[in-house]
Amino acid sequence: MRQIWEIIATVFKFSWRILNFIRELVFNTIFLVLCFLVIGSIALYQSESKPDPNYFGALYVDLQGVVVDQVSTPDPFGRMSRELLGTPNSRMQENALFDIVDTIRNAATDDRITGMVLRLDNLVGADQPSLNFIGKAIADFKSSGKPIYAVGDGYTQSQYYLASYADQIFMAPQGMVGIQGFSTNTLYYKSLLEKLKVSSHIFRVGTYKSAVEPLMRDNMSPEAREATKQWLNALWDNYLNTLAQNRKTNVQGIFPGSETLVSKLRAVGGDSAQYALNQKLVDKIYTREQAENVLKKQFGWNKDDKHFNYISIYDYSGKLTNISTETPAGNIAVIVVQGAIMDGPQAPGIASGDLISTQIRDARLDPNIKAIILRVNSPGGSVTASELIRSELASAKAAGKPVVVSMGGMAASGGYWVSTPADYIIASPSTITGSIGIFGVINTFENALDSVGVYTDGVSTTSLADISVTKGISSEFSDMMQVTIENGYENFINLVAKSRHKTPKEIDAIAQGRVWIGSDAKKIGLVDQLGDFDDAVNKAAELAKLDSVELDWMQPELTFMDQLILEISNNAQAVMPDMLQVFLPPSVATDIRQQAQFFLKMNDPQNRYAFCLNCAEIN
Repeated sequence: MRQIWEIIATVFKFSWRILNFIRELVFNTIFLVLCFLVIGSIALYQSESKPDPNYFGALYVDLQGVVVDQVSTPDPFGRMSRELLGTPNSRMQENALFDIVDTIRNAATDDRITGMVLRLDNLVGADQPSLNFIGKAIADFKSSGKPIYAVGDGYTQSQYYLASYADQIFMAPQGMVGIQGFSTNTLYYKSLLEKLKVSSHIFRVGTYKSAVEPLMRDNMSPEAREATKQWLNALWDNYLNTLAQNRKTNVQGIFPGSETLVSKLRAVGGDSAQYALNQKLVDKIYTREQAENVLKKQFGWNKDDKHFNYISIYDYSGKLTNISTETPAGNIAVIVVQGAIMDGPQAPGIASGDLISTQIRDARLDPNIKAIILRVNSPGGSVTASELIRSELASAKAAGKPVVVSMGGMAASGGYWVSTPADYIIASPSTITGSIGIFGVINTFENALDSVGVYTDGVSTTSLADISVTKGISSEFSDMMQVTIENGYENFINLVAKSRHKTPKEIDAIAQGRVWIGSDAKKIGLVDQLGDFDDAVNKAAELAKLDSVELDWMQPELTFMDQLILEISNNAQAVMPDMLQVFLPPSVATDIRQQAQFFLKMNDPQNRYAFCLNCAEIN
């Protein structure tokens, strides 16, 4: 028996030593990887904004991921990820819009840059105003006399929007130009909530306020469908007209209609590349080798690297995945409101009311800052957080600092709320705005708990206090919530009426939660001018009476370790894909994630929200 116990003890000790060895190996490996990341990132980051002085040839615009107004976090490790770890997270990568534009504009006057090549296969997308702003920079580059080529295996609608600015568009023999139209879809789960016995208590004002419809319906209401169809068609018309102008054709040449497209595609045996060539959507059907030969002839050949002469836009700039950083002692502050406006700290996809109001306060108290540009690209969110931003902006205006709002892809609901103090509002013709209305939602689970034999009971001093997510809400509390929501809507209407010099009745007629496209918003007086960020800068300089402009980009600050941890987590997420992406089609996964991100962050202390759910995703 003793020998048996000795054998067991020996096996146990040996196993324990193996486990300790594995544990130490794993932790030491992680430590070495962290050291490698830190040392490598510092070295690369120091040279990030210093392109090779020997570059010559084309600016290779090989954008990867998405284009945003402001990246979620500064990314000093972006180049290291691309060069040392590969590009598994390229579809997740964010690129700063204004740095892309600045880089292209700098290249236009750089004698070492002799042209441009657009390689957009890994560009996931951007909102239409952002694409238009980049397109404007590309058009300016073209006016310098330098040739522009677009080369791709195929083109999505976003990719083709930028490609249309090129002098020549090349596409692979098996490629296609995917111009098929726009759509916006929302998941509805009233029946699911009923099956789960979840009680949704909804309070809202506005005929068109559709953000809560997923909780109370299984389909889109006629009113929401009517309003959405109007602005979506306007967005589609803007898209087609821009492409038709760039390609020197008419709208029918870009998209002849669904039936005609299918008929023409059938006539060429389903060959989408030949169809695109016949429609003059592309200029040549080339293999990669054929396209490279053309570019080699135009820009020369790099024998060492074995490709035509070019420098990637990332190497040329080194700033695209960082928040824009102009002269710190600028005279116009640029403050970005991007994503859902929420209470609490800043996070990817979230505009923190606390952080942004602090940035506005800093700009108000800075004697060097003579004007403020609020760049808004948000579907709205918490009323409390939106009001925090709005009131601080109003204080800056009262302090004598002109305020100009530059609207990006969307400035709807709470995104419009924060814009109301502005001296001047500029929107793109394709900006999605309006959605003036608010709602409240409280989900309770008393019925779900009852079904499994769990109950809530207790004592309260009043019926208003006797509420719980496990017990439900009283009729008196429900009435109080509805009155509060109606008051919030009245406040919203009055804020807009005062800022737009109209009566509350006039604003109510165009409010009710209805969404408007920028061009229509200009007609009904919700914005002052159709334009882009350049126009906002010019207007701010005019109002502040400035002879020269230096932009001071207010931005969230992260510690080096914060940045390191975020980069590691991003790469881990890229290696281990989102389970939604694994098991669901991308469009469905995007819809679920979009709605979940908002509903999981519904943290307004008064449960009041000014949010436009249908504004957020257009396919």
